[in-house]
Amino acid sequence: MARRPARTPHQKRPGGRRVDYPRRGRRSWRRWVPSWRQVLSASLLGAGALAGLFTAVYTSVDIPDENAEARRQGTVYYWADGSQLVSVGTVNRQNVTLADIPNSMENAVIAAENETFYSDSGVSLTGIGRAALSMVEGGETQGGSTITQQYVKNTYLSQEQSAKRKLKEFFISLKLSHKRSKQDILQGYLNTSWFGRGAYGIQAASVTYYGVPAKKLDPSRTAMLASLLKGAEQYDPAGGKANHERAVERWKWILDRQVETGMMTKAERATYTKFPEPRKAVKPTSLGGQTGYLVDIANKYIKQRSGLTANGLARGGYRVHTTFEKDRVRQLERAVRGVRKRDLDTAKRPEDKYVEVGAASVRPEDGAVVAVYGGADATTRFANNADTAGVPVGSAFKPFVLAAALQNGGGITLDSGYDSTGRLITGSPRAVAPSRSGAAPVTVQVLPPTTLREATIRSANLTFVQLGKHIGLKKVKKLAVAAGLHEESLARLDKSFPLGTSTPSAVRMADAYGAFNNGGMRADPYSVTGMTRDGEAVEGFGKPEPRRAMDAAVADDVKSTLGIAAWTSLMRDRKFDAFAGAGARDDITAGATDEDDRMKSAWFIGHTDGLTTAVTMFRNKPGTPQLLGMQGVGGDDSERGNVLPLRIWASYAAAK
Repeated sequence: MARRPARTPHQKRPGGRRVDYPRRGRRSWRRWVPSWRQVLSASLLGAGALAGLFTAVYTSVDIPDENAEARRQGTVYYWADGSQLVSVGTVNRQNVTLADIPNSMENAVIAAENETFYSDSGVSLTGIGRAALSMVEGGETQGGSTITQQYVKNTYLSQEQSAKRKLKEFFISLKLSHKRSKQDILQGYLNTSWFGRGAYGIQAASVTYYGVPAKKLDPSRTAMLASLLKGAEQYDPAGGKANHERAVERWKWILDRQVETGMMTKAERATYTKFPEPRKAVKPTSLGGQTGYLVDIANKYIKQRSGLTANGLARGGYRVHTTFEKDRVRQLERAVRGVRKRDLDTAKRPEDKYVEVGAASVRPEDGAVVAVYGGADATTRFANNADTAGVPVGSAFKPFVLAAALQNGGGITLDSGYDSTGRLITGSPRAVAPSRSGAAPVTVQVLPPTTLREATIRSANLTFVQLGKHIGLKKVKKLAVAAGLHEESLARLDKSFPLGTSTPSAVRMADAYGAFNNGGMRADPYSVTGMTRDGEAVEGFGKPEPRRAMDAAVADDVKSTLGIAAWTSLMRDRKFDAFAGAGARDDITAGATDEDDRMKSAWFIGHTDGLTTAVTMFRNKPGTPQLLGMQGVGGDDSERGNVLPLRIWASYAAAK
């Protein structure tokens, strides 16, 4: 009997045969190329595994209790001492049925957000793929979700941006699409979506933007409201010129999309040519007075540090601990109101009309914003005067020019100056003329120069124009940015740059001046020390790390000069006796605008008692883009209007 050949290592008995891989009978690299049967088998096995995994996950994921996460809580803001500042976030939402929502709203939303809504399975694989890829690459959050997915996110899930949340959203959307009608899903989506201005749902949005119930909306208005679903922060027309332009373009596009999808005829589309301007934005009355401005500054900082959007923040449930000190905010508000009442008379002087004031008080050692004055009332004036750029800072910018010269000028000191010929002198005011051929040297007496110390105290424009040119405007800009001014708020580098054509905010000016009073160190201004939600801390908060803006010796030189300037300004004001309390302090330093400035604004930045406070005053007539002149504000007694910010600061300082 013939002997059976020995089995190779690749073989087993029937029923237990190994996969022929690497393949026998092949040489070199061909041994490692799988056969078509092997490829097919692996593909089928992989598909089966994925199908099994899909089924297992689909079965394990349940639709959560509806509205478990959609129930918003108020967000509570706290003063620095831990007492409650305000609670914001009572839900502005009134659920309505599809019968009370016009067809044009349904059409606008479907055309813009999810054309295949009535025929799809409730999910968009391409949209999820884009979002996942963006998250992996660290990019921005991507859209592309179906209406069903957006409804699931609004109603059942949190707003966190993570792969886990997107996976849940996918499977819950699939289940929901099979268990609920499309009409129910659309109705739920329109009742839970964020439209901005505190409005959740189409009914609240309709009343907020147009003052009518949703059922009275026409196709033009529904197209505008549908545009807000892309992001109310960018498409609310009240958010500024850029927002308005985006809103108009989106409105046009949504109307055109309804024509493309057969939801509107061309003839009907042709009747909607004028953009339906919504009502002016108003804030809830709980945000009246300074409260709305404080919340505005805190929210800006929260979004900057935590990554939360306005939509996410508006969902509520947060506990926000701020740096604002109750007593100082009230003292600052009283100081502004007192000076306005005493020195402004709109009935007798037209020059006193349209006067606006902004102020901010910052602690230099760590950058904490302890008080702001944003305007008369946050519910009537939306713009925050304390944190809005656009007002020229004038001569209050000159200390940065001086600091740049002392830091980078190569031997320039406070006693340096320019003689009558425009030459910088760092020593004696006498100069020796070069001798002529064969003649004895001739000593020429030149006029004594104006020292940089004197020029700063007197706010001498010519000296600072020369100084900026001498050391280079780029160095001045670099130091101003290092001190904390935003680069985008700085003006063009021309000969007027040293004279204060830049437009930083009061918060930034107070913070930047703080470097002069803190040995050249400064920290970014901050307004929130921490926040929690459901007992868990939100990451991203803590005191900013101080950084060096200039040498300590430079800061001390500028500080000593500003101290003399401060007392000169105080003593020059004939109403100084009314604020004599400020004179009890020996650490006063200040910078201010001067009578030679272009008089579109008046500033005073003073430091005392461990706080640096910036006060700005300007005239802004509603609907007029250009600032009005400050000449004559306050009447003859104040001479030029520049003295009023000084009086506000002195009154505030005296109250501490």
